[in-house]
Parts: sequence; C-alpha cells; structure tokens
Amino acid sequence: MPSQTAQGKPKQPEKWLLERMKLTHTLRSVSALNVYSHRHRPRPAFWVTALSLSLFAASSCRKAETQAPPPPVVMIVPVVTSDAPMSTTLIGQLDSPQTVDVRARVEGFVDRLHFTDGTEVKQGDLLFELDRKPFLERLAAAKGALAEAEAALHKYEKDVARLAPLAARNAIPQQDLDNAKASVAVGNASVLTAKAGVESAQIDLGYCEIKAPVSGLIGASQVGVGALVGKGEPTLLATISSLDPIWFYCNVSEVEYLKAEQRSREVGRDVSSLAVTLIRPDGTEHPEIGKFVFIDRAVNVKTGTLRVRAEFSNKEKLLRPGMFARIRVDLGVRKGVIQLPERALVQMQEKTFVWTVDEKGICSQRPVKLGEQVGSQHVILDGLKPGDRIILEGVHKAREGAPVTAMTPEQFAAMKAKLQP
Repeated sequence: MPSQTAQGKPKQPEKWLLERMKLTHTLRSVSALNVYSHRHRPRPAFWVTALSLSLFAASSCRKAETQAPPPPVVMIVPVVTSDAPMSTTLIGQLDSPQTVDVRARVEGFVDRLHFTDGTEVKQGDLLFELDRKPFLERLAAAKGALAEAEAALHKYEKDVARLAPLAARNAIPQQDLDNAKASVAVGNASVLTAKAGVESAQIDLGYCEIKAPVSGLIGASQVGVGALVGKGEPTLLATISSLDPIWFYCNVSEVEYLKAEQRSREVGRDVSSLAVTLIRPDGTEHPEIGKFVFIDRAVNVKTGTLRVRAEFSNKEKLLRPGMFARIRVDLGVRKGVIQLPERALVQMQEKTFVWTVDEKGICSQRPVKLGEQVGSQHVILDGLKPGDRIILEGVHKAREGAPVTAMTPEQFAAMKAKLQP
C-alpha cells in the first residue's frame, strides 16, 4: 500500500515506480495468457506484439525523463574602454584653525556676563566682569606708595642741594654730602618700585574686564554670576573657536600617500594643488572645494601614518569642530581603461575572475587584475581586452566549458518582461 504523509494523505509513488508496476502487471498478464493458451491455443504472435508495445512505452518514458535541459540564459556585455576619473577617499575630523580658552587671570568674584552662550563674538567684545572694588583699593594703595616715594626723593634732592655748597667750603664733612646723594639714589629706586606697583595694580584692575581675544563662536559659560574664579589657578570661563575657514585633519598611511603621489604625477599634478571635496556626516557634499594646506614632515613611527590637513571655506558656519567627515581627493583622469561593475566579478581564493563567452556560446573563466574602484565600477588592469564578452547577469549559472544562451541587455530585458505575469 502507498505510504502515508504527515497529514494522513496517501503519498503518490514515483513515476518510474508506476512504470515498473505497469510492466510487472503486463508480464503477469502474459504468463496468465500462456496458461490460458494451453487450453484455448490462440495465436502466439498476438502476445509478442502486446509485450513489445508495453516495453516500448516504458522505454519512451525513461528517455523523456533523462533528456538534457537546455543551456542556461545569461546576459553578456562587450568589453569597452573609457576614461576613469581617479580619486581616493579619506576619513578624518573637523577642527577650528583657532580655538582659545578664556580664563580668569586674577582672583575675584564674577559680577556680570555680557554674552549669550553659543553666539558669535568679535575680538574685543566684553564677556565677563569681575568685582572691581578690591582691585581699586590695591590701585589706590599703590598710588599712595608712589606718592610717598616721590616725596622722599624730593627731600633727598633738596638735602643734596643744601649740603653741596657747605661741603665745597669744608663747612661740613664730605661724608654728609655722600650720604645725601646715596639717599637720592635710593629715593629714585623707591619711586621706580612704586610706579611698578601702580602699573601692576592697573593691570590687575584691567583683568576684571575679560574680553574676547579672537572672533568666533563662543561656547557655554563655565561659571555663573557670583562664582569665585582665579583662586590658585586660571579658571576656565568659556571657549571660543573660529569657524571660517574650517580645517579637516586625517592620518594617511604611508602606502596611500605614496600611491597618491604616484597617481598625481601620472597626470602631471602636485598633491598640494589637488582639488578636495568634503563629504559631510549626512553624506552630502560641501559646496566649497578645498585644498591641502599642510602635510606633516615625518611619518608617525608608531602608527605608520602621515598627518595632513585640508582647508575649506565655511561662510554659513554649518561645519563645526569635532565633526567626523570624509574627503574625496581628485587625482585626475586615467584614459582608456576597462571598468566593470561589482556583480560581474567572482572572488575565489584571494583571486578575482570573470566569466567570458566565446562566439560558440561556451563559457570560460578568466582571471583579472583589479585596480582602483571608481564609484560602483572597478578598473581592470590586466586580463581583458576590448571586444571580449563577459557575463553580467547569471554568473552563478556559468560552468567551465559549458554552453549558455547569451543575450544582449535588450534581449534579456525583453525575455524577463515576457515571463512576468
């Protein structure tokens, strides 16, 4: 009896099994007829003919089952040469050309803030005010010390003027005149010291008004009104970064650097004059073209990389320091090269192959040497020549030395359109 499936339905026997059952039934019928022939003795030619027809029918079914399938259909394209724009992409980070930390230079309490966090400031704009009263007191004391020193000096000078004639007439000892002159020298020194004290007090008083050292975008204030700053160390108050232009930093491996130098020389250009396109974090391109402005003098022996810097205009202030971005370096155009899409290439054991089809429709595998990737295309340096026909669609159907039905892209598209419901 036929076997039962998991759902309880009888499983249909295989086709070859049905044929075998039919043949067995035929042979059994023939045996039964032979027994019957001994009784009724019909003509033997009738049974031979019936057996031959049964055998012929079974043989025809088996031949239909073993008939070879038609060759698979593939889409081929001819190999042509074209001009390939050469470029390389580098990953790096944006930074400001000038980032300044605004710090308190004197100790004091913050009295006022004169800016809004995250806005543009200009050089010389007042940002913070510290309490001025202690510094005004120090300045007044320094001025008083200067006045005392000047008064003392004035007395010493008068003493010298009064004692000089007396010493000339030997009315007083010469020692008295020398002491008076020494007092004048000490008085001059005291005046200079007092003046320095006044200048120092004035400078400290000026530090109570903290102004923007550069123009740029100021960050968030690190202190608030009433905070004590500058006690023991210069307290960070805020940070200002200039945004136009903006710098892009990246580390280039020594191999990539040498390749870029070689490619640029092939097209007669210098690395410093190459056009650089900035690709922003969202994948869009910055409208302004940049250029390299710095290449480090030496390779970092720990990482094997060379630090380079490119500069871009940033008038809209859209780019900010710290952003990760990419740059695409234009290395010129290589003329007359073969380019193939990714789907035409087969990777096998660290080697790359393509499938070609000759005029007789026979497939063959051919190794190729890859060059740079230009967009979605790969440059082929060796292994193909113009006029070769390669398989672009149906690569998985190709077998070495096996025939295929090769179609052009137009024919392949028409065939797919017919097969669609």
